[in-house]
Amino acid sequence: MPDLNLQHIDKGETFDFGRTSENYAKFRDIYPPSFYAKLRKLGIGLPGQHVLDLGTGTGVLPRNLGGARYIGTDISPEQIAMAQQLSQGMDIEYMVTPAEEIDFAPDTFDAATAVQCFHYMDKNALLPKLHHALKPKGLFAICSMLYLPRECEISRGSEDIIRKYNPNWTGGNFVRRRRLPNPKWVKPLFRVHKRVLFGEDILFTRESWHGRMLTCRGVEASLSPQDLAAFDEEHRAYMQTLPETFSVKHQIALFVLRRKS
Repeated sequence: MPDLNLQHIDKGETFDFGRTSENYAKFRDIYPPSFYAKLRKLGIGLPGQHVLDLGTGTGVLPRNLGGARYIGTDISPEQIAMAQQLSQGMDIEYMVTPAEEIDFAPDTFDAATAVQCFHYMDKNALLPKLHHALKPKGLFAICSMLYLPRECEISRGSEDIIRKYNPNWTGGNFVRRRRLPNPKWVKPLFRVHKRVLFGEDILFTRESWHGRMLTCRGVEASLSPQDLAAFDEEHRAYMQTLPETFSVKHQIALFVLRRKS
């Protein structure tokens, strides 16, 4: 995967999630059952559907949501290779391609998803292609699950260590949202179908939280080998100050759009 360089993220510093694929496979399969249950209730991932998962990473969503037939796309060949390895025997096809370059026949998909990745994508390039590929009234779910450092000392402490080694990192410092907005970019091709916000306390061990932090964009995907080793040592020492298991407050957001005819 070529390094991504987005001026609105990390002050333009590059990052590559392909560098963290092995740990991503181990430590980022953390979405709770309620996340998948709410997607199904919203009409996504049902038997007989054909679903496109953009920015699929290691295929976490299609592997766990099930029910439908999936195509997962990602810009990273390393992420796709790991997804294929983890999805053997499942009805999931994977493709290495930027989301903005998808090219499917009209009315191919009943639904599409983008989990924890939509902010990396060029909306102006993607949305017309997605509108083209979705069936009439097809759904597009933009999903995120963010830990809340202002409400959790553990995640706040981890973020402090990340910023020590990567001061340009603009991730983190997430705040609990009270509502999801209705952005102007939705109107030409889609309309807002549903907005869902809910909280979850996610259980971690010291090792799994350390792995979760390694796979942050500001750590394994971007740090030099020397800084990564220093982060790893300091964050592991921080983990030893914590209980063996603990929960971290998160907020899950599901912003579901419906294709206009």
